[in-house]
Amino acid sequence: MSEGRRQRGDGALEIGFRCVDGATRLAHLFQHDPCRALFPRAEPDDIGQAVLITTSGGLAGGDRLRIAINGEAGARQLLATQAAEKVYRSDGAPTEIEIALGVGAGAWIEWLPQETILFEGARLRRRVGLDVAEGGSLLAGDMLAFGRAARGEKFTTGWLFDHWRLRLGGRLVWADQLLIDDPPADLAHPAGFDGAGAFGTLIYAGPRAEALLPRVRELLEGFDIRAGCTLMGGLLLVRLLAGDAEPLRHDFARLWMLIRSEAGGLPARMPRIWHT
Repeated sequence: MSEGRRQRGDGALEIGFRCVDGATRLAHLFQHDPCRALFPRAEPDDIGQAVLITTSGGLAGGDRLRIAINGEAGARQLLATQAAEKVYRSDGAPTEIEIALGVGAGAWIEWLPQETILFEGARLRRRVGLDVAEGGSLLAGDMLAFGRAARGEKFTTGWLFDHWRLRLGGRLVWADQLLIDDPPADLAHPAGFDGAGAFGTLIYAGPRAEALLPRVRELLEGFDIRAGCTLMGGLLLVRLLAGDAEPLRHDFARLWMLIRSEAGGLPARMPRIWHT
């Protein structure tokens, strides 16, 4: 089948949350295949949850996803993905993912995707824009797995362009851009990923970022994987490297639970979807 006749996914998901009489309500929802959102019942002592699903079971070259999440002033919501996102081998065109998160004043939003698995030969271009108002709080994370470790696969051919921008109170405080060329030699280089099979990023932007820094550093000292953190302009940034995704997920969850508990006053637990 020729390139021009291949069916390509063009998914979109828009979700908006609004605080009404002290409770967070769904204010806007638009979804287009293969994107879907489900709203499971949360634990009585926790905030509401939304679970994002890609019904295609994975993304191929030429597929495109656009995700926009907005939490208005005072809204409190956790958003997670149902499972790891699989990016399959591409025959040329990259997979495109665009993510935009908006957090209003006094809002608390958690963006908790499970890992993105880059299959051998995958090509991914992703852009993430985060906009946090003064007094708002965003806890967001991301994990990348380079190949399918359970099948002995490594990411020896493929390409990644990952572009992140975070604005706090309208001011750009963090700009991050990662390019892994094809072949991805940076994964093995000691000055790059030094042979790591999985890479994680966790950020917290909010009023308690500076106070959390020593607590996070204390926790990282007990990790078996490589990890480090820093503070910049009201943003707490943590990076993690592991041999594969399993130990990364474990320590990522420990870190997540600490921050949501101490910064958000929420139970120190992960959503049920994380364990299924």
